[in-house]
Amino acid sequence: MSSPAERYAAFRRRQAATSAGIEAFQGLYGFDFDPFQLRACKALENGHGVLVAAPTGSGKTVVGEFAVHQALQEGTKCFYTTPIKALSNQKYNDLVKRYGSDQVGLLTGDNSVNGEAPVVVMTTEVLRNMLYEGSSTLSGLAYVVMDEVHYLADRFRGAVWEEVIIHLPESVRMVALSATVSNAEEFGEWLQQVRGDTTVIVDEKRPVPLWQHVMVGKRVHDLFVEAEPEPQSTDADGEGSGRARKRRRERRRREDQPRQIEVGGQILHINPRLIRMAEEDARTTQLAHRKRHPQNRARGRMRPRTRYAPPSRPTLVEELDDEGLLPAITFVFSRAGCDDAVRQCVSSGLMLTTPEEAAQIREYAETRCADIPPADLAVLGFDQWLQALEAGISAHHAGMLPTFKEIVEHLFSRGLIRVVFATETLALGINMPARTVVIEKLDKWNGETHAPLTPGEYTQLTGRAGRRGIDVEGHAVVVWQAGTDPEAVASLAGTRTYPLNSSFQPSYNMAVNLVGQVGRRRSRTMLEESFAQFQADRAVVGLTRQLRKQEEALEGYAQAAECHLGDFMEYAALRRAIKDRESEISRGRSARRREDAVRSLEVLRRGDVIRVPAGRFAGHAVVLDPGLRNDTPAPLVLTMDKQIKRLNVGDFTRPVEAIQRLRIPKSFSPKSSRSRQDLASTLRNKLRENGDESPAERRGRRGADAEDPEVARLRSEMKAHPCHGCHDREDHARWAERYFRLKKETDGLRGRVEGRSHIISRTFDRVCGVLEDLEYLDGDMVSDDGKRLAKVYSELDLLVAECLRRGIWEHLGPEEIAACAAALVYESRRDDDPYPRIPQGDVEETLEEMVRLWGDLNEVERRHKVTFLRQPDLGFVWTAYRWARGDRLDSVLRQSDMTAGDFVRTTKMLVDMLGQIGGAAGDPGVRRNARKAADLVLRGVVAYSSFS
Repeated sequence: MSSPAERYAAFRRRQAATSAGIEAFQGLYGFDFDPFQLRACKALENGHGVLVAAPTGSGKTVVGEFAVHQALQEGTKCFYTTPIKALSNQKYNDLVKRYGSDQVGLLTGDNSVNGEAPVVVMTTEVLRNMLYEGSSTLSGLAYVVMDEVHYLADRFRGAVWEEVIIHLPESVRMVALSATVSNAEEFGEWLQQVRGDTTVIVDEKRPVPLWQHVMVGKRVHDLFVEAEPEPQSTDADGEGSGRARKRRRERRRREDQPRQIEVGGQILHINPRLIRMAEEDARTTQLAHRKRHPQNRARGRMRPRTRYAPPSRPTLVEELDDEGLLPAITFVFSRAGCDDAVRQCVSSGLMLTTPEEAAQIREYAETRCADIPPADLAVLGFDQWLQALEAGISAHHAGMLPTFKEIVEHLFSRGLIRVVFATETLALGINMPARTVVIEKLDKWNGETHAPLTPGEYTQLTGRAGRRGIDVEGHAVVVWQAGTDPEAVASLAGTRTYPLNSSFQPSYNMAVNLVGQVGRRRSRTMLEESFAQFQADRAVVGLTRQLRKQEEALEGYAQAAECHLGDFMEYAALRRAIKDRESEISRGRSARRREDAVRSLEVLRRGDVIRVPAGRFAGHAVVLDPGLRNDTPAPLVLTMDKQIKRLNVGDFTRPVEAIQRLRIPKSFSPKSSRSRQDLASTLRNKLRENGDESPAERRGRRGADAEDPEVARLRSEMKAHPCHGCHDREDHARWAERYFRLKKETDGLRGRVEGRSHIISRTFDRVCGVLEDLEYLDGDMVSDDGKRLAKVYSELDLLVAECLRRGIWEHLGPEEIAACAAALVYESRRDDDPYPRIPQGDVEETLEEMVRLWGDLNEVERRHKVTFLRQPDLGFVWTAYRWARGDRLDSVLRQSDMTAGDFVRTTKMLVDMLGQIGGAAGDPGVRRNARKAADLVLRGVVAYSSFS
């Protein structure tokens, strides 16, 4: 039992870490806060901003919710930002349950609910737009929570996070919540620089321990095991010779020695059984490769099957269920693969729910989908989807209808769905913890190639394993595939490197907004505060230090090379110029000689006697076959020592010319040693009679001593220089040579430093150069067209602004504007039709004009050395046109070959783009028709509420 003094000390520690306000807030939860949560809440209560970097599922959102609680207590405002709409909807529902719908609002691209509430949940882009527009909603803002702030590294959207962080008023306290990143301290240092006092709290401890496994066949093996005692020698070791015993002991030592990896200072041993399985599998694979040889197949040998074939998906789920590892999320990395997995499990008769649970699932799903017309439900495959749900099985990917995905998320969080087959998008923010995470394969398609998972991606995926307050431990299971390397899996599981790197770069919209608000000079200064520039500058620090050392060394070399007769560095420069010129001449001569050699080989004929100047077969030979069948000639020759050889261009350092000709008998056979001997003897006799030099060789020898005029001039200047007569000339020259070598390295290093310094502001200047050429900017003045550009937030913002300025949409109706705007939001997938159908008439002509306009803008960008605008994509044009004119969902989806989820997501992006066009257009007709077009496409499955 602790002493009174110890109990008092513990009380003082708790008192320092918490407060009455924090304890009241903690009372809203059913558990005690972790130390990192208390420290973060205390820092926020004391007026600091906070950065919390902690593993997925550790409860860091508690800190964000404390900011919400503080704002309501103080009578101020709090904005809670998230990277994706689904997460915004989820957080909105959570906060409404706690504080009521009158206190909480929601602003996303799809929904606007109670936007003036004291607490508003929104996507990060909405807050960025508010800041640029100077929205009155910002009045009274005291806290901003940036959930999943590590999205800052996203190469498509990450810049938005930095824009918000830089432009938020200084009075706003920011709560940044991040997954565990290896450079959290660096990110926190930047936040302190741009936001002021910010407390950085890093917690790497998972709230639920994670166990790593590998599933081989139908068995689940631990990836890491405790170290076994050193094996004892056996009597078998004593048999045979001493050398044999030593080899056996060494082999047994290697097999039994556990491979190990260090994680967080702890040594973990890789399961030796898995190592042996990998070695056996490798041998089986090699055997299979040999047995697949055509000769072996001809003999009727069977191909061996892989020894450890992965289990079928139903079998995998059954094994997990038997091991008590459900509920589970299985990451498949393919939408089609997820859907196939669900079909396989349902077809096998797998049932993971009780009749009562199945009834609850059906009731909830039917209630949520009650507003969707039966005809649309049939198109969406509702009955098949519901059948799988009732069995406790579902897919989760971007191709699903958003409403379906939300139903899956809700039922999984209630424990009614036991298995979800998901793509990696599930790992990004959605609150769906499971007991087990299964990874089918350790590589995935990244848009260009099948790339292995990175340690950061592996950590993010397995972070879903282990439900706080429910599971004692979480489990990560990798399914064994052919070629699986347990050491590679261990490296993924044990590596904690997940650096946060900025993807920030200025855009056209950003430039006109910043220049319009604070002028060009202040804008450059603000952009210099970006995390991208901060990281570049930190990298430059090390390079600058190295540059300074090399410059000091250069001074020392120059002093060591000083000569009392004159400027030795000037003399050394002449010597170096001679050397460089001679090298240049030699390279040019070699290149010309190779070209000449190829041409000379192309004219050789059978019976030509030649001299091979270099290579293993140097000497005289007679051509048997010119070898002109391929791009590069490769003559077949007989050498003086009776060998038949195939030559190539590399054997000829100079052009070859026939010395003379031999008649090769028709009876000659390369395979006959007698034929080879007779022809070689004839060759030797011919050379003795007529000489062994070609005319080209004689000409080359006479002209070999000709000197290049530039070399002659430099050599004359060198000999006339005072330092040429110095007795210590060669000592000075050695120091000068060191100087020039280091100077070349130093110049390259200086170029790297200059390339990284002020990189963001240089890009900003180029962006402004494009805008000035197009008259959107004039110094610090933003034109009327520039003000329209400031209202367009799109990857193709400048193209939209140019279309508005040139009036190319003014003659279009609502359906036609919808079709043309679709080219601005869609990006085709690899398997899309490269020649998509488009409506004829005005739409076709307008799209052609848009593509020509993009080409003009691309040329302006090229002059200013920037590339921001991609070409308009016509893949969604026909689908958008049909949907806008009122065609049925089944007909549109069938002809477009799109999934319902892709169709809904792309159409919502189109609605947003049409709204921006309507808001930015100066022409009343375009403004009216764009808004009408948005209403036309916002119908049916697109208009279904995405929050409950």
